[in-house]
Amino acid sequence: MTDAALLDHITRLPHAKANFKQLVRELGGKGATRAELDLSLARLLARGDLVEPRPGHYVATARTREYAIGRINMHRDGYGFLISERPVEGVQGDVYIPSDSARKAMHGDRVLVRIARIESDGRADGEIVKVLKRAHPTVVGEFRVGRHGNYVVPQDGRIQQWIDIPEGMEIPAGVRQIDRIGAAPIQVADPADLDGLIVDVELLEFPEEGGHAAGRVVEILGHPDDFGIDVEIVIRKHHLPHQFPPEVVEQAERVPDAIAASELEGRQDFRAFDIVTIDGETARDFDDAVWADRLPNGNYALHVHIADVSHYVRPGTPIDAEARLRGTSVYFPDRAVPMLPFELSTNICSLKPQVDRLVLSALMEFDHQGDRVSQQFTAGVIRSAERMTYTDVHLLLQGDAALRARYAPLVARFELMQELALILNRKRVRRGSIDFDLPEPLIEFDEFGEMTGVIRAPRNIAHRLIEEFMLAANEAVASHLGATLEGSIYRIHELPDPKRVMEFEEVAAHFGYSLGVGAIPVKKFGYTDHRRDGCKVRKDIVVAEKSSSISSRNYQRLVAKIEGKPEERILSYLMLRSLKQARYSTDNAGHFALAADAYTHFTSPIRRYPDLIIHRLLKAALQQKAGLPEPELRAVAEDCSQSERRAADAERELVEWKKVKFMEAHLGEEFGALAISATKYGLFVELEEMFIEGLVPMDTLPGDRYTYHENVRKIVGQRTRREFSIGDKVRVSLDRVDAAERKLQFSIVEPEPARKGRKKARS
Repeated sequence: MTDAALLDHITRLPHAKANFKQLVRELGGKGATRAELDLSLARLLARGDLVEPRPGHYVATARTREYAIGRINMHRDGYGFLISERPVEGVQGDVYIPSDSARKAMHGDRVLVRIARIESDGRADGEIVKVLKRAHPTVVGEFRVGRHGNYVVPQDGRIQQWIDIPEGMEIPAGVRQIDRIGAAPIQVADPADLDGLIVDVELLEFPEEGGHAAGRVVEILGHPDDFGIDVEIVIRKHHLPHQFPPEVVEQAERVPDAIAASELEGRQDFRAFDIVTIDGETARDFDDAVWADRLPNGNYALHVHIADVSHYVRPGTPIDAEARLRGTSVYFPDRAVPMLPFELSTNICSLKPQVDRLVLSALMEFDHQGDRVSQQFTAGVIRSAERMTYTDVHLLLQGDAALRARYAPLVARFELMQELALILNRKRVRRGSIDFDLPEPLIEFDEFGEMTGVIRAPRNIAHRLIEEFMLAANEAVASHLGATLEGSIYRIHELPDPKRVMEFEEVAAHFGYSLGVGAIPVKKFGYTDHRRDGCKVRKDIVVAEKSSSISSRNYQRLVAKIEGKPEERILSYLMLRSLKQARYSTDNAGHFALAADAYTHFTSPIRRYPDLIIHRLLKAALQQKAGLPEPELRAVAEDCSQSERRAADAERELVEWKKVKFMEAHLGEEFGALAISATKYGLFVELEEMFIEGLVPMDTLPGDRYTYHENVRKIVGQRTRREFSIGDKVRVSLDRVDAAERKLQFSIVEPEPARKGRKKARS
């Protein structure tokens, strides 16, 4: 009997409960031996599908409101919250785990929790029953030499257990010297030499019932203030695979630099076409190239050629296994952790100009309304005519004489591409696709690699052109695979959570806006919060039950209304937060933000593993072969969704770290800022044009004593009734930089007349 069959049998029993003797009696007739039953039960218990409340008695966790499974999100103060993998009947939000129970696990661990109490408002408390999967095989932190032994303090404040380092495990084998960029090497002869250094530790024993973990040092990174140490810490903190195993490097080095004639057999030849790549100035790998033309019938031909990575990365090879493990390339401001070795990503797979490259191509025809009237997919070979940049294409289309002369043979082609891109964009707008067009921060560095500032990343018609062409190709491939294969991987974006929609509506109403979704059925609860921080605060919780009327057009119309308005930035940001995150799935749930019935990722196989899988599926469809088994596709989709989140978290953390480090030199300076959130702690602000956030604490607000009014989401002065709320423009001064916590503290700077007026009144 399979594990799934056993679990299904227990689930169908009364209360989803069974004991071992009962299972032997009921399943023995079906051929299940006691030994097989033991092994299957052990596997189900290890995964958390079953729980054993007392020896020999089993309960299916998915069928009871008593248990929940998920990842624990620890707070620096010791308590935590369970982010459940499935909805739990009667529970609203995450499950609170008190400190005495939370210490059984580490931040990020997958745990089984018993629900101890569910309050009338849907909030729940729980206790950890079992750690199902550890999140941290290694921990990066600062080595300390203590009187009673050596230990490591984790860099992540949410991992509160110090790591004991037993004698003899302080220095990795063979390490005698640590080389540093731009600094003298560190000599390592004794554990005392490690005091204060950043190290990476492999955990040998995990904490039990609040005890310390134990581990051995596997890598010494350097001093906390060494140049580039921040990237090294973030890479290890998020467990990003960053060194290619020897067998992967060896296989990559064996890949020929040139394409053999035999590899061109059966491929369509596009080498006579003036195909181009368009990327950023600093791009090193080029995985997409485009070409457009006007057809005799007046329609548009669009060719999107994507690097044929699947030709070089075959299933089951070391390179494929490593790419699957990484899932995606990770891009930091000053370096990248690639999914594929450089021999592939920046050489033979990269669509460099004036050299032959293998591609998988989407050949599409569009009419003047932007409707796709035909499509064809083929393996091909191209020779890119030019390596273009977004800046040059934009300037060329704006009429730059020098660039138009330099690229004279391509000018008409680029103008046609612009014409088609605008048509495709209007088509998306008509169907309800949302385009927030939020400004993206771009960190600037000097020639020494030091951060010099944060600016708005440029975005122009060339970016739009490539974006529209890639969207068109991804949709075409998704619809084709959906129609020809049993299973595929889709990029889905589900309907937003009604509760989040309602929360956004409450904020938008303060600005006089609404998504226009109509009345949302809700439940209202009242409760006294005295558990989280010791404060007794009466709150009214409003929980949305459903909102079937919400569509992407509601968002699209509001985006159009606020365009160019002072509140555009903050409302666009909040709208984006009200939406769910896109993810990979074998179930085609559509893409809400794009208003697309089917969407996938096909256009970036050099940096995304799902795209590589899509290439393999497309080739199978072209050869009329079966695709991949659904369980394998589902596992890839789930793993790659997690890899994507991990990469995004790492990228975001490093950017925030660099921002805080940069602001250390600006203590006491004044900045214009926008209030992005009002809370009981104070006013969170974002500096104008710098994309840097910080807190103005409640007790530092000027001229009065203030309290937070949750019902109107405002901070109000008790005597003056002065208000601070989201969207306010304020002038702030940087008072404090907490590099360890990655936090900035500001204070409000009053206009000079206001300062004088208060001073006179006090006198």
